[in-house]
Amino acid sequence: MTIERTERLNPLPALIFSSRWLQLPLYLGLIVAQGVYVFLFLKELWHLIHGANTLNEQGIMLIVLGLIDVVMISNLLVMVIVGGYETFVSRLRLEGHPDQPEWLSHVNASVLKVKLAMAIIGISSIHLLKTFIAAGDLGLPMCSSAEGLAAMKMVADATAAGVTGLGAACTKSSSLGVMWQTIIHTVFILSAIGIAMTDKLMAHAPKAAKAH
Repeated sequence: MTIERTERLNPLPALIFSSRWLQLPLYLGLIVAQGVYVFLFLKELWHLIHGANTLNEQGIMLIVLGLIDVVMISNLLVMVIVGGYETFVSRLRLEGHPDQPEWLSHVNASVLKVKLAMAIIGISSIHLLKTFIAAGDLGLPMCSSAEGLAAMKMVADATAAGVTGLGAACTKSSSLGVMWQTIIHTVFILSAIGIAMTDKLMAHAPKAAKAH
């Protein structure tokens, strides 16, 4: 049986080390944000169920992708809350718990950084896919323009009159917007590759130093 002994810190180091608890309200705030995303998911799910008879295939697909997007952002929040608290605030002491995440057993700042980068790429991929699905509507007027507002009113009036199966009245995307979204997504991928390569080099550096 081993008894762990911890030295009492001097007042200044103790104060500096205790300042990590200032992050606790931040993680509690992210838990509140998680609840907001649950509400958003249920609202979008209700729109999908309620409009199942009137939505076309593209509309249903866009709503489903929106639901997946909410789930992935929620997963990112869980990763930040659990991994960040475990890494920077205090141990959760989940050893032996049946629901302990597999990745939490070896999480550190570098691993968390790579996982967050991959999660952001996944979210960006969903947004880009939604944009590509709606790319067929690029020839329509912008929804913020006068023509787009008039087209939306015509479609709303036709729907109220019982006409179904109408396509989109306007578009929120432009060719320039699609191009920049693709460029930003590519930058995310390159950044994640750079982070992973940097962490790999840093992990091999101590081993190479010991070998010499």
